[in-house]
Amino acid sequence: MTGPAVDVSGLVKRYRQVTAVDGLDLSVQAGECFGLLGPNGAGKTTTIEVIVGLLEPTAGAVRVFGRTWGRDGRDIRSRMGVALQEARFPERLTVREVVTQFRSFYPKGPSPEALIGQVGLSEKSAEWTVRLSGGQRQRLALACALAGDPELLVLDEPTTGLDPQARLMIGELVLANRDRGRTILLSTHYMEEAERLCDRVAVVDRGKVIALGAPSALIGALGRESVVETIRRATLEDVYVSLTGRRLRDE
Repeated sequence: MTGPAVDVSGLVKRYRQVTAVDGLDLSVQAGECFGLLGPNGAGKTTTIEVIVGLLEPTAGAVRVFGRTWGRDGRDIRSRMGVALQEARFPERLTVREVVTQFRSFYPKGPSPEALIGQVGLSEKSAEWTVRLSGGQRQRLALACALAGDPELLVLDEPTTGLDPQARLMIGELVLANRDRGRTILLSTHYMEEAERLCDRVAVVDRGKVIALGAPSALIGALGRESVVETIRRATLEDVYVSLTGRRLRDE
């Protein structure tokens, strides 16, 4: 495709007196891994839910693959995979049954067995979903998101609650899909993860993008303005603290 995979212009989302997203602009290019960074309440999840068609914006425009949800929702869904923070599955279905069901929604994609293996759940294939841990449910949600071999993969906090080994495995899956030309949009609280996986990141605070660029460029800009490089290598968390005065882990 030509043009951005996701284009958000002037996005506003209000809930009565609360403005969750306040004039947000961003563009995700086809084939890149793009990260949304920011504390809880910054507007990341609301932005993602508008992008994937779960919420209607109060104002502004969202285009996915150059199309809009009201007119082209079916086409967008067929090309997108989504894993949100709180995935819920029928309690009396097994992992294999859930993945098989999701795989049946799409005309092409990996086999259920391959999907389950990719996310490290082969030993839990016959387990009811109600018996899975929170981290295992996160991995099951990712398998479902990959079921249709999506052009755009949207992941909201995909590694929250996972152990370091599982986080590394999910990161490798993200990179493998990007290397195949897929577009990845993810939110995360883990700065080292964003620095390792993302081609570009947007730092979001109070519903607005306050910084945008490649991790290395943002870190380099901080280094020119700060003495942190003389003590240790600057990181994305240093960038965030410099911009907002708050540490993500303290939010």
